[in-house]
Amino acid sequence: MLGRARDALERYLDVRADPDGALTFSHAGVPCVIQSSELAEGLTVLSLTCVVAWDLPDRPEVASSAAERAGQGLFGTLGVIHTERGLDMTLRYAFPAQGLDSSALGTLLMLVVSTASQLRTELLGVVS
Repeated sequence: MLGRARDALERYLDVRADPDGALTFSHAGVPCVIQSSELAEGLTVLSLTCVVAWDLPDRPEVASSAAERAGQGLFGTLGVIHTERGLDMTLRYAFPAQGLDSSALGTLLMLVVSTASQLRTELLGVVS
């Protein structure tokens, strides 16, 4: 399944396969990784994680903007992690990928990745 995901994404992005098989790439400054899991025979799930932003100021307007945006998302779940350096945000999306052709798979993955990139741009605008 990761091979099909790689083929689908390489139409748009430069994709690397890590030694553990995960695919890594970047879109508009957002690092992303795709992993594959077979939950049951015939049920393969792809999991896409995008690191939207890191070390953001832990201020109410940043958290509010993230919460508002999380409620608007169709493709992915926004995660906010509080660290000693501020806020880190990820966008995660997992879905059963069996049966999707390369074009549909590429479109779906790029919807999530584009959402992560747009979110990064919006959040960095709130911070500055």
